[in-house]
Amino acid sequence: MQPSLFAASLRVGVQTLRFNPLRTALSTLGVVIGVASLVAVLAVGDGAESFAREQIATTTDLQTLLVVPNTGETIDGVRVPRASYPLFTIADVGSLADAVGPAATVSAMVTGSARVGRRAAVVMALTPGAEERLRPRFASGRFISASEVKNAERVAVISPALAAAAGLSLGGSLPLEGRGFRVVGVLAPAAQRVAPLGMTAIVPYTVADSAMAPSPSPRAPQLMVRAARVEIVDSVRRLTEQWAARRLGAGWKDELSVATSSPMRLDQARQGIRVFKMVMGAFAGISLLVGGLGIMNVLLAAVTERTREIGIRKAAGARQRDILIQFLSESVAITGAGSAIGVVLGLAGAFAVTAVIRSASGAPIYAAVTWQTVSVAAVVAIVVGLAFGVFPALRAARLSPIDAIRHE
Repeated sequence: MQPSLFAASLRVGVQTLRFNPLRTALSTLGVVIGVASLVAVLAVGDGAESFAREQIATTTDLQTLLVVPNTGETIDGVRVPRASYPLFTIADVGSLADAVGPAATVSAMVTGSARVGRRAAVVMALTPGAEERLRPRFASGRFISASEVKNAERVAVISPALAAAAGLSLGGSLPLEGRGFRVVGVLAPAAQRVAPLGMTAIVPYTVADSAMAPSPSPRAPQLMVRAARVEIVDSVRRLTEQWAARRLGAGWKDELSVATSSPMRLDQARQGIRVFKMVMGAFAGISLLVGGLGIMNVLLAAVTERTREIGIRKAAGARQRDILIQFLSESVAITGAGSAIGVVLGLAGAFAVTAVIRSASGAPIYAAVTWQTVSVAAVVAIVVGLAFGVFPALRAARLSPIDAIRHE
């Protein structure tokens, strides 16, 4: 088709929409409803999924793998200590992090005890990244920084019980085994789930030996591998086991174990997220179907009403492709305008719905606005407009000029 004829067909399609505002408004309304429903469902669904994932991450260990050295073995039903076992270093943390890539974060932890004056406390020595698993909340201060771990600085984060027993606050000096550790953070009551909230101090991994009481045998550090999502825990575990095989050889299973939370709980969480996505997709599909059928019905009615016009155009030299482009341009124009309005209304509805949910349930759930949601809604709306506009356009293009002109 020549560019001038193509432009003329588009121009006729747009002018037809302008000359029939009521029909155009009714057509657009169907698209607005469909797109608004789609955007609202996606935004609320993304927000609910984000809330569910956050709850899984903060209240469970489903996303965490523990790489624990085997410090003993069972022989004839008797637990016998092993003479040697892996002692993980900062280099091992970096090596495992490279092995699992961006799919997970890796940190190390070693625990012990220490005298605090005449009292005693549990001491946890951590590398950067461990706070993702602990999820601490603070009454004052902050968590240990990466530079403090790297430089082996004597700093500590303490539990409220230890702060009260030692009479310490932010900036004070905590005496662990007679050595002073500057307090950089005080945890809030019930601030963390993993470490006990008794007499607890958290120090950099690189100062573990100076912060803990001497031990007759080397302490066995454990590595914590936290997957970014529940769905990829199994793949992260495979990568971790491959790293262990390279690190320790074929007999690595005798040297350490890679432990996860209950496989049943993990499968339940993954299944719940999968079902949720399928339900949201079904709702979105129904919304699109309703909008698309509305477009097709209106365009079919337009073909019937404009049969004589189509016959005159074809008698004047318009070809089937000219009529086809005219009706498709009308369909795309309707869906484009409807999708823009529908996105705005859908987002407004999503924020309103989540506000009602927060008010009624107290759950911190918010609508999630992402560029993927907006782009999917816009692209799908145009695709639906084309798909549902093809049949009316083909019907119009295939009309015989003589029959069309004689049509009453």
